[in-house]
Amino acid sequence: MSQQEMSKRDSWANEVFEYAEMIFTTIAVVMLLFTFVIRPAEVYGSSMYPTLEGGDRLLISKLFYEPKQGDIVVIPHPNMPPDEPALIKRVIALEGQTVDIDFETGDVWVDGELLDEPYINEPTYDQQDFEGPLTVPKGEVFVLGDNRNASSDSRSAIFGTFDEDYILGRCIVRIAPFDKMGSVE
Repeated sequence: MSQQEMSKRDSWANEVFEYAEMIFTTIAVVMLLFTFVIRPAEVYGSSMYPTLEGGDRLLISKLFYEPKQGDIVVIPHPNMPPDEPALIKRVIALEGQTVDIDFETGDVWVDGELLDEPYINEPTYDQQDFEGPLTVPKGEVFVLGDNRNASSDSRSAIFGTFDEDYILGRCIVRIAPFDKMGSVE
């Protein structure tokens, strides 16, 4: 084999090695991103209608996340089977805040102030097990679905308030369906 043929073979081997290294690095970066920075979530059911619908796909993030009132969060519940999908709800109140709901008018109050909720499907008439007013315990959040009368959430004794540590992340963007792609509020 001539020197020129050996040089071509070595060059080809170097190119293959460089491509393999690039592919491996890309896969590693994507895996790290999806493990520590963002992760996908899917909406099941209609509890967040009209903001989100069943089948919507989201990207969520918990990186440097501190819950804020109005955030849409993904939360698995410790009392639910592991194969059960996580809940997707809106944060209504944070630790130390007091929630009260007037089920006659459907109004939600936090710390004595009526919430402006243009995102809900209809007023909150379904009481479930809620006995208010309720002060949210330290390190927990009170969440409701936007489709209030078709949502299991913090009004239910099964769920109650949620420990902030259970929050998988805040919804940062809807990625599907494509015609609704973009930020979600």
